[in-house]
Amino acid sequence: MLGIGVGLILTGCATYAPLPLGSGQGAPSVMQLTAPVASMPALALPDHRFDPSDGLDATEVAMLAVVNSPALKVKRDELGIARAQAFAAGLLPDPQLSFSEDFPGHTDAGTSSAYSLGLSEDITALLTRSSRRAAARSQAAQVNLDLLWAEWQSVAQARLLFDQVLTLRAQQARLTTEQAALTPLEPSINAALRAGNLTYDSASVGFNAGADLRKRLADSAIALHQAETDLRVLLGLAPGAPLDLVGAPYQASPTPEQVQQALADLPRRRPDLLALQAGYQSQEAKLRAAVLAQFPALSIGFNTARDTSNVTTHGFSIGITLPLFDRNRGNIAIEKATRQQLKDDYEARMLETRSDMQRLVADLATLAQQRVTLTAHAQQLDAARRAAETAWQQHLLDWPTYLAIRGNALSADLDLLDLQQQQATQAIALEALLGNTDLATAHPVSVKAATP
Repeated sequence: MLGIGVGLILTGCATYAPLPLGSGQGAPSVMQLTAPVASMPALALPDHRFDPSDGLDATEVAMLAVVNSPALKVKRDELGIARAQAFAAGLLPDPQLSFSEDFPGHTDAGTSSAYSLGLSEDITALLTRSSRRAAARSQAAQVNLDLLWAEWQSVAQARLLFDQVLTLRAQQARLTTEQAALTPLEPSINAALRAGNLTYDSASVGFNAGADLRKRLADSAIALHQAETDLRVLLGLAPGAPLDLVGAPYQASPTPEQVQQALADLPRRRPDLLALQAGYQSQEAKLRAAVLAQFPALSIGFNTARDTSNVTTHGFSIGITLPLFDRNRGNIAIEKATRQQLKDDYEARMLETRSDMQRLVADLATLAQQRVTLTAHAQQLDAARRAAETAWQQHLLDWPTYLAIRGNALSADLDLLDLQQQQATQAIALEALLGNTDLATAHPVSVKAATP
């Protein structure tokens, strides 16, 4: 019978299986990745057909980030750990079985071997089980909500990187156009220097213009490399995987009424705030468990025994911890302090969120006004550049003035591109704080690319 019991116990035991480490190379192409709509977080992405064969638009990039981001995979692993902990918290404590046998040193009539068999259970663990289960369930809910919030943040990060890559590529195109226009000037400047028709002081203006343009091109290329690398990492792509981005950058334009409505619903809708609420409930349960654990630890058992005189006895045992010194006061104090910290953390997050939202709304209004002014200014300078180019070709304008006009027009064009990206960044950040994509409207952003 003992062998049968041991066999039944062993059949329920877990077994070990190795899990080799991967190489972490990433997917060589987006065509090898999938983004099922069913995996998308609620309210984070609209229904959108995923088809990377014609390039990736802003929504498809966000979908890939949700499904394939290495950081989100780690978050999902954390959720698996939390669920395992919730499962472990609900398990009943195993009873303790004890057996001992004594053999007499000499055999007399009426003597026999003695034994003792006992079975006991920790009653205190049963009393705190419900509180521990509640704490573990709330903890798992918090991790799940933290995962959802991380998915929303990944969506915002994907949209932001999509916009950054497009903006930096537009900068590269504009700077390359300007470089093509200025390249013929340097041979003319060198020829004038050799002929003695130009001093080095005057020639330095032209040389500096070319050097400044090359520096801008290099700086823009480095920033583009970083943005493309960050986007590939977010999507789980290999370092050399191509990034064929198409379509307009993602933008959101919430009205003040929508902002106020979203702000009022924030504690009931935004995952990070819901996660903090779940964490607070988990801590409440932990505190209740700590209060229950201050009572004396109790264990009850039943036993049967036979002594060497062949007398069999049956009885029970009770074990109790005398609450003289500890009484679990230290753990209760820790749980109370932790609860206070979580309460203050939640209130601080709410205050910070409200302040950030108001600031972003004000920033977007300022950037919108600035964009109108800068667009008109850039158009005026572009018109001046075209007129200066005509005059230069007709030998009616000296080259230092011509370079100054071109430089001013180039700076205005690049400033406008930077401003457009700032608008997109602030709008994406606001939508992430609001947690409501119903406020989003994707529309084209004009990208200036003047001809030389």
